[in-house]
Amino acid sequence: MSKDGMNYAPKGDVKRVVEPGQFIFAATNLDHGHIYGMCNGLVEAGGELRWVYDGDPARAEAFAQKYPGVKIASSLEQILEDAEVQLVAAAAITSLRGPLGVRVMRSGKHYFTDKAPFTTLEQLEEARVAANETGKKYAVYYSERLHVESAIHAGELIRQGAIGRVVQVMGLGPHRLNAPSRPDWFFKKEQYGGILCDIGSHQIEQFLYFTGNTEAKVVNSKVANYAAKDYPELEDFGDMTLVGENGATGYFRVDWLTPNGLGTWGDGRTLILGTEGYIELRKYIDVGREAEGDQLYLVNGEGEQHMRLRSKVGFPYFGELILDILNGTENAMSQEHAFKAAELSLIAQRDAVRVEG
Repeated sequence: MSKDGMNYAPKGDVKRVVEPGQFIFAATNLDHGHIYGMCNGLVEAGGELRWVYDGDPARAEAFAQKYPGVKIASSLEQILEDAEVQLVAAAAITSLRGPLGVRVMRSGKHYFTDKAPFTTLEQLEEARVAANETGKKYAVYYSERLHVESAIHAGELIRQGAIGRVVQVMGLGPHRLNAPSRPDWFFKKEQYGGILCDIGSHQIEQFLYFTGNTEAKVVNSKVANYAAKDYPELEDFGDMTLVGENGATGYFRVDWLTPNGLGTWGDGRTLILGTEGYIELRKYIDVGREAEGDQLYLVNGEGEQHMRLRSKVGFPYFGELILDILNGTENAMSQEHAFKAAELSLIAQRDAVRVEG
């Protein structure tokens, strides 16, 4: 795992759901290292990664070395013309993800993109139309829940009623900037979309999931550039408050202010308050105690529990996504859930108060 999280690519226990050759996919636009986590999950679930394409041949070659047997395509068209390819995974420059997804769906294939899936509400609407018209999925890699075992287990505990009705979710999404490692597009607002559009989308997706909401309103949001003055278009701080349709509330803070002394790229935490207890997730590190992440703390009427969940839960999303594509179901994540999280993050970004500091 890189120090800045750019190449966050977990490997773990993903249940194989298909036989060899039953689900074939391809990768393209390798602009963000999350593409490795996306592909790891699909391969571990039994998917066959047949093709890779990127405009930078060296980047495609480096990718191919990590996935033996993958073929380097000469163009995206070569991938789209392969009738056996069922899904295209991509981690493009953020502003290009929406248009690329529309192109992939209209070619007759499903699309799996890194978050944030869009930078404008217009792109979201175009994708909604294309998904409805083609019947293809526009899946989104919200990795801070889908590829974090403590978050997956928290969802199971909530379903079991361990903390009663969820009434608030607080999310902390700090990241290390490590500016020299970042590509130019990372610092251009039009291309990366803003901090609430980007890493804020993780937090909104988790709020909707843990509270069981399909609708929510952004009450307020703020952004700032406190410490990255050499990059005037970058926002290194953002926060927002949400109220769900069922009355649950959410508060989230995201930032690029992780100090170099932390043992990982960000001390991501989630606190989930229920009417009968609460859960705290220390996702990537337990500061001052353990370097290992996936630490879950549960407090309810039965007492206090501390669970170490690394390599104990697995990552069911990827197998569920494959089966959804093969069977026409929506067990991994509904299309509207993926789009709603994106919509709310775009609204929060659009309406954010700019704090000068």
